[in-house]
Formats: sequence, C-alpha cells, structure tokens
Amino acid sequence: MTIPGSWYLTLAAVLFGIGGLGLLVRRNVLVMFMCVELMLNAVNLTFVTYARMLHDVGGQALVFFVLVVAAAEVVVGLGVIVGLFRRRPDATADDFHILKG
Repeated sequence: MTIPGSWYLTLAAVLFGIGGLGLLVRRNVLVMFMCVELMLNAVNLTFVTYARMLHDVGGQALVFFVLVVAAAEVVVGLGVIVGLFRRRPDATADDFHILKG
C-alpha cells in the first residue's frame, strides 16, 4: 500500500500553516523560533515529496542544503535568544532592542 503524494503535500501545507500562524500569533521568542523550524521542515517535506513523485534526486539534494541552513540558523538564533534571556528572563519578541551595545 502506497500513500499518494497529495497526502504528503496536504500534510506539508498544514504544518506550514501551523508554523506561520504560530509565528504571527505568539510573542515568545523560543516559540517563534520553533515555528520557523516547523515551516522549514514543511518545505523539506514538500521537496522530498516532489522528488519522489518526479523520480528526481534534485529535491532531496535541496533538502540537504536547507537542513544545513537550518542548522546554521539554530546556532545563531539560539545564541541571540540565550543572550536575550540572560538580560531579561521574561523577554518577548518586542524586547530585542535591549541587545544593543
């Protein structure tokens, strides 16, 4: 039994929508960061689905590069978030101005 590609694309669209909604609604920096990661994973699922449907490896290679960019984003983003939370433990996304020198 194989699952049709449209189901994967629907799941990716739902995940991307949840991530986008969470990014717009929530003000906690860590939750916003996780929503961006959820959106990146939804895009990766779309790339892999189209690569499987078209019998092309290009989509899977693109997923590798997206994962590398996501890893770099995690390193830099978590560094900024930790710096923000050290100064103010109850910080929100509006408090990034406190990181200015």
